[in-house]
Amino acid sequence: MSLIPSFFGGRRSNIFDPFSLDVWDPFDGFPFNVDTSSSLSTARDTSAFVNTRIDWKETPEAHVFKADLPGLKKEEVKVEVEEGRVLQISGERSREQEEKTDTWHRVERSSGKFLRRFRLPENVKTEEVKAAMVNGVLTVTVPKMEEKKPEVKSIKISG
Repeated sequence: MSLIPSFFGGRRSNIFDPFSLDVWDPFDGFPFNVDTSSSLSTARDTSAFVNTRIDWKETPEAHVFKADLPGLKKEEVKVEVEEGRVLQISGERSREQEEKTDTWHRVERSSGKFLRRFRLPENVKTEEVKAAMVNGVLTVTVPKMEEKKPEVKSIKISG
């Protein structure tokens, strides 16, 4: 008896074909036995939230956030600054409507809501935040305040 088919629950159509492997989810059905093919599946709805990757870099002039959001329009994405210095990027990718006559063989594209929050440092200008969406890449630029250089006063030494 082979361990591979039993380890993956028999979901592999050909154990020698790496592209036929469905990724094993250790939390599948946790805490309840949820049917992942159901349109109400919370596991599938949260997958977009989990998979939203955002890069944050700091330049001398600004903090720059970049998020890959393929297939989303700028109207489906919201960028907000809340509580003074918390940058929030959120949105929702709608699920494709299912037709009764359609037979789905594989559903891999994620759908659902996503939300990411970042606490910004104190040296930012929250009133000047800019966002742009080009070719499915959201770029949020948060300008930094100019650092005040300490004023140095020379003291004349007597004596």
